[in-house]
Amino acid sequence: MEIEVITKEDLKVFEANLIKALEELFKQYHTSLNEHPEGYKTSDVRKILGCCTNKLVSLRISRNLRTKKVGGTLYYNKDDIKKLVEEGF
Repeated sequence: MEIEVITKEDLKVFEANLIKALEELFKQYHTSLNEHPEGYKTSDVRKILGCCTNKLVSLRISRNLRTKKVGGTLYYNKDDIKKLVEEGF
């Protein structure tokens, strides 16, 4: 069995690499939060379709509208909205 000795310098190098890696992860996380999701907010969809909130809930339940929830805000899939408009909703 081979024993490997770790020096203080090795630990300092490891610490610097670890901090650098964590900073990169935080930057990626921060930029992903600032990106706008692909979709419309509820108020926009209501204006486009000319319907009430209860109708949107009904369309979500029937799976005619796909949604994504980001930070407490629902975003509706643009393709689903386009399909409903083309069908003459």
